[in-house]
Amino acid sequence: MNLRVGCGLHAIADTRPHAPTYGCRDRQALPTGSAKRVTARRRLAAKRFHNSELDGIVHSVNPSSLPASDTDARDLRVFDAVRELLARHGMQMSMEAVAQHAGCSKQTLYSRYGSKQELMRRVVERHVCRATAGLRSLRGDDLHGSLLQFATDYLDHFNQPHVAQACRLIAADAAQFPDEARNLYRDGTGTLTLHLAEWIADAIARGHLRHDDPHFMAELLISMIGGQDFDRQRFFITHRDDALARRRWAEFSVDSFLRAFAPGASTQPSSNQHRSFS
Repeated sequence: MNLRVGCGLHAIADTRPHAPTYGCRDRQALPTGSAKRVTARRRLAAKRFHNSELDGIVHSVNPSSLPASDTDARDLRVFDAVRELLARHGMQMSMEAVAQHAGCSKQTLYSRYGSKQELMRRVVERHVCRATAGLRSLRGDDLHGSLLQFATDYLDHFNQPHVAQACRLIAADAAQFPDEARNLYRDGTGTLTLHLAEWIADAIARGHLRHDDPHFMAELLISMIGGQDFDRQRFFITHRDDALARRRWAEFSVDSFLRAFAPGASTQPSSNQHRSFS
């Protein structure tokens, strides 16, 4: 699992009660070809695993699939428990441990979320909506400000000690729990990249960025923002552990991206074939 693009750990968000919750329904329109690809990706994302064998107990479940905006204090306690326990146990985290940590019964968890996979999906979904809300809420023509805020938040999130630790544990567990690892990546980093591609496609349509593959552009931007810092964390090498250093890198990444894709900065792509696999 590639730690440089986030290990899917957009899942392990700061779920403090005062943090705002955002819906993910106000999507910008993509060009026709991109819209079809997005639809296909969403259909794939709709496939869920509805068993909870991971913690050793098989349950017949019927998850409620509550939207990300339909959360309350109980959900926040549960999400906090998931975040902390993933940093301690990785994929070995059990629903029983979540219940004990959140102060509720395991039956309550299964009744509300259906399965551990669905619970983790809810945690991921909530954070991805919050992470991309800044792009949608800022003025559409403020590309630099929007992307700089996105980059800063992204770096700050992955520099939280519990997130870095959870990344290490989940990567170590990925071979043992491949389906769960794939789901976590798809619902986290994969979905975040898709939303960023939608935003970039809209900026292209309005003439603020030169025409190119928005999915490639989104992946490139996230890679530029991450740089090698997450690998440094992984191997316990000195990294950008202060806000000023992260801000400087975020500015450099965003400025470089905007220069590379400025309108008229270069000719059209050499091939008219769509290049991304997303």
